[in-house]
Amino acid sequence: MTSVSDASPKKPLPSITAYSVAVLRAQHQIVDGGSIFKDPLAVCIVGGTDDSIAQEGHPALSFPRLRQFVAARSRFAEDTLAKAVKRGVRQYVVLGAGFDTFGFRNPYADKGLRVFEVDRPLTQSWKRQCAQVANLTIPDSLRLVPVNFERESFLDRLAAAGFNMTEPALFSWLGVVFYLTRNTVRSALAAIAALPDAEIVFDYSLPPDAVPPRDRVAYKGMMDRAAAAGEPWLSFFTPQEVKVGLTQLRFTDVEDLGPDEIGRRYFRKGRPMGARLVRARNRSPKVP
Repeated sequence: MTSVSDASPKKPLPSITAYSVAVLRAQHQIVDGGSIFKDPLAVCIVGGTDDSIAQEGHPALSFPRLRQFVAARSRFAEDTLAKAVKRGVRQYVVLGAGFDTFGFRNPYADKGLRVFEVDRPLTQSWKRQCAQVANLTIPDSLRLVPVNFERESFLDRLAAAGFNMTEPALFSWLGVVFYLTRNTVRSALAAIAALPDAEIVFDYSLPPDAVPPRDRVAYKGMMDRAAAAGEPWLSFFTPQEVKVGLTQLRFTDVEDLGPDEIGRRYFRKGRPMGARLVRARNRSPKVP
C-alpha cells in the first residue's frame, strides 16, 4: 500500500510536494470534515485510511492554515468549473494535476465534460499506481497527458490527446506557478490567452517581503521545506504585476483574491499565508 512514509527522496518518486498536498486534502476530509471542500477519493488516492491520515503526531497536521488553503483553492477551481459547465464549456484541463481526483469523480461526464490532466511523466506514473491500489479505474472522460512544462509545449501535447483548440475550455493551475520560472509562467498564460474563450484558475505566492510580518516565519518555513525536498520556489508576484500581466495578455475578466478575501469566503477561522487565488477569462469569440 502506498503511504506517506513511502515518499522518500531516495526512491524514484514524483513531486514530493504534490504528494504532500494530496495528504493535506485527505486530512481536510477527516480533520476538518471536508468543511471547505468535499473529496470522497482524497484519502484512498494517497493509499491511506481515515486513521492513518489523521493519526496523532502526523507532521502535516501541524499546518492547519495550509491545509485549509489547499482545500479552498480546490473549491475555488471546482466552483468556477460548475459555472463554466453551465454556460457550455466541455473541456477541463488540470495543469500540474498531481494527485487531484476530479477526473475520477467527474459529475459532468454525462454532459460531455472531458478532463485532461497534464503533469510530469513520473508523477503520472506514480498516480496510476496509486489509482490501481485504490481500485480506481481511469474513465473514458479522463486523459492523462505527460508534459515537462519547462521543455515542451503543453498545448501541443493536449492537442495530440484530443483537446479541441477551437472550443472553450477551463484550465486549473494550482500549486504550480511558484515552482516555475517567471518566463515559463508568462509563456503558459500567453498560450492559454490565445485560445478562444479560455478561462484559467491559478494561485501564486507573494514576495516574502510583501507577506505581513506576523506570517513571515511560517511562510519562510514553507519555502525552506519545499527547497529541502528539491523543489524550490522560483517565482513570486505582486498583485499589480499579475494584473498588468493578465491585461497585457488580453484577459478581460479577472478576479484576484487575497488572504483576507479567501479567509472570509472559505475559512471558518483565520486566513492563508501569502497566497492568492486568481480567475481570469479571455472572452474572445470562438474560432470559425
